[in-house]
Amino acid sequence: MGRVSHAHAQARRRRAVERASQLFREQGTGVGVLDLMKAAGLTHGGFYKQFASKEALIDEAVVHAVGEPAEPHATTLEQHQGHRVEAQQALIDAYLSVRHRDNPASGCPVAALATDMARHSGDHRARRTYTEGVRDFTQWLATDDKDATTRLCTATRLCTMLGALDLARATEDSLLSEQVLSAARTALSPMPQRRV
Repeated sequence: MGRVSHAHAQARRRRAVERASQLFREQGTGVGVLDLMKAAGLTHGGFYKQFASKEALIDEAVVHAVGEPAEPHATTLEQHQGHRVEAQQALIDAYLSVRHRDNPASGCPVAALATDMARHSGDHRARRTYTEGVRDFTQWLATDDKDATTRLCTATRLCTMLGALDLARATEDSLLSEQVLSAARTALSPMPQRRV
């Protein structure tokens, strides 16, 4: 049997990273190497040809996952013709939806990987990338205002979104799950302007 071409090996590696990114968001970073490779359609032995360790795969998968949201955020802003507040509200509504709750594998890595990254001690690439992703998400939710109250409000928005999504996922088979999402959407909706 001939050697695998460099392009083919890179395609396998990409497939493993993409699938690991999904499985880690869905099941956590505790997923075993055998299950990861099976899900990617690769052999267990093939793992060690592609990655130095599971930690190396976690690093690459987190980098991949955290990089995914940037494009939808830009697209949402474009769809709302540059109106940042409207784009942010559209993102919040989609984020706090039943669809997002039910699809963690393709959902926000910031919420899905929070517990794993909290347990990921040390100065690993995955944790640094995750922290940058949280920072980017916070900046995307921010307004142009730079005062302390606005920064606190932005952090509160992020915490509300992440907490509500995690609670909704944890209580998925109950009415409470949808109530949590609905309450968070309401809390994060802009207040209607009063006429004077």
